[in-house]
Amino acid sequence: MVRNPNPIKAGNGRSLKRFRWWHMLSRALFYLPSDSEGRPVVYAVDVPYWQRVLTDDGNGKAHLYRDGVHHARSKLPAAFPVEGGTIEVVPTSFGLKRCHYVIEGGPARRLVPDERSAEGRRARLDREHPVFSRLIGTLSLITLVISGSLVLLQIVEALTAVPPVAQRLGTFISPLDLPIGLNAVLALCASTAAVERATRLRWNALLDGNA
Repeated sequence: MVRNPNPIKAGNGRSLKRFRWWHMLSRALFYLPSDSEGRPVVYAVDVPYWQRVLTDDGNGKAHLYRDGVHHARSKLPAAFPVEGGTIEVVPTSFGLKRCHYVIEGGPARRLVPDERSAEGRRARLDREHPVFSRLIGTLSLITLVISGSLVLLQIVEALTAVPPVAQRLGTFISPLDLPIGLNAVLALCASTAAVERATRLRWNALLDGNA
């Protein structure tokens, strides 16, 4: 369930642009085949990540297309009403954590990513090479756990260096003193792992942040 979804605005009728390979890091595109009064309908959810810089909260916008025509738009998080349910779209700092079709009182179903998108290519890897896919997922998880643990140690050390906290709780000295260069590499690895998890719409508040 999307908490506090933004208002839905009508679309302008423009046509859906085809997904190109150079859109992989700047756009997400998902599809939902549906049915309207016995006629097949295809919904598409287009999320241009670059639009985040144009919004006050940095969450960006989602655009809903119906049979290739711009049907509606909303700031994220969004909940688009469609036949039989709602399409819920929720962002994270590195992509999306939710793009699902939800039936009232029923299960949620993830929309199908465009085959050319980062999410679509990751899904194809999972289908065609499941063992390798699980290995990558495990490495991403381990990277985030290690990165988070090291950052936590540094945060605790900095907090206990504050005089009032030190007087009350004592000081903590981290057993690991990482140089700036290694911290930068660690941050890059953690960001890469977070992006990989976002392509699978995997999200955890402790590992991936609260966004």
